[in-house]
Amino acid sequence: MGIFGRKNDETTHAGATADTAALTGDYTIDPAHSTLGFVARHAMVTNVKGSFQEFEGTLHLDGEDPSKSTASLDIKMDSITTGSPDRDGHLKSADFFKIDEFPTMTFRSTEAEALGGEDYRITGDLTILGVTKPVTIDLEFNGAAKDPFGNERVGFEGKAEIKRSDWGVTWNAALETGGVLVSDKIKLNFDISAIKNA
Repeated sequence: MGIFGRKNDETTHAGATADTAALTGDYTIDPAHSTLGFVARHAMVTNVKGSFQEFEGTLHLDGEDPSKSTASLDIKMDSITTGSPDRDGHLKSADFFKIDEFPTMTFRSTEAEALGGEDYRITGDLTILGVTKPVTIDLEFNGAAKDPFGNERVGFEGKAEIKRSDWGVTWNAALETGGVLVSDKIKLNFDISAIKNA
């Protein structure tokens, strides 16, 4: 069985065997072994990559009915980093994320589905600057394993694309050559490791 009750060759990527429907349960995301990243086009010619360093979240996996699986995530906006202190400061300012007024970005799932193979899709409400809009995340199940400390872990990789203007993040600057400094389209990338609750 696959993570959401799908039958396969009974082996996951990480070497777990037999009935992985036994993975059904509640999980806590492990921030130390997870990455929440984003990519924005800069000056029309290059990509700027960043991530959030502080976040917490939970998963509920249902091995019999994928539609009952859920995810919840809270991200501290003050933890944004792009490798440039000046740019990070600008992103935290009133031009972008207004972190003094809106210190947290949240995601709450509303729907989950199995697409076949190791592929899944989760839809939910993403709240930024107090604005809540739906977003759909495509996920790949990377497998399950027991780590050296006895923790049962599951792993997922995910990606999504959003338009930041949908959440009121609209600051920009025109370029002399045409176009704008920062793209409206933002790519989100997730690499999640979660530990099953005792």
